[in-house]
Amino acid sequence: MNYLITAGPTREHIDDIRYLSNLSSGRMGYALARAAVAAGHRVTLVTGPANLAPPRGAEVVQVVSALDMLNAVLKSFEESDIIVMCAAVADYRPAARIAGKMKKGPDAIQLALVKNPDILAELGARKGDKFIVGFALEAEDGVANARKKMIAKNADIIVLNDPSAIAAETSVVHVLARYGGIRTIGPAAKDAIATELIGIIDATR
Repeated sequence: MNYLITAGPTREHIDDIRYLSNLSSGRMGYALARAAVAAGHRVTLVTGPANLAPPRGAEVVQVVSALDMLNAVLKSFEESDIIVMCAAVADYRPAARIAGKMKKGPDAIQLALVKNPDILAELGARKGDKFIVGFALEAEDGVANARKKMIAKNADIIVLNDPSAIAAETSVVHVLARYGGIRTIGPAAKDAIATELIGIIDATR
């Protein structure tokens, strides 16, 4: 199978020096790429900025912003069989990027933000016979919110975790399938979780 996997955060630049981002390390997405390669699949990894070694055997596409990630994912979408959207994509970006460095000004400023495209929803709308896996990070009502996300965005599986997973080396995830059932994996190292997730995806697909 051809796997398309996203990983890491995005950076949404305010100016050429400063940006909005999040604490995602990219570890889970990179672990998934390694596990998919080990399972014999062809893997394209689209990754935001992450201080991690590229997974051996995977084609790695480096991106910065959510718009960059969308464009890179769409380029590989048609030739992909299984899409795993693990990246922590920023929901918003500055309405305008300032050239150079913004000078210090008044004590308080307002920063106008605009919504980024919902990449998972975009892919769900184009799904066809592809198998789509999304990730959901929820602080409360996790299962209910993850299931709503799965249906709304036309995903086949949603992998649910909570804020404790951010930048951590270990995690616990709950795998929700579209046609019923919840499976819990962990607590375990992210590489072990990734191996089990790829196994679940392959068996379900």
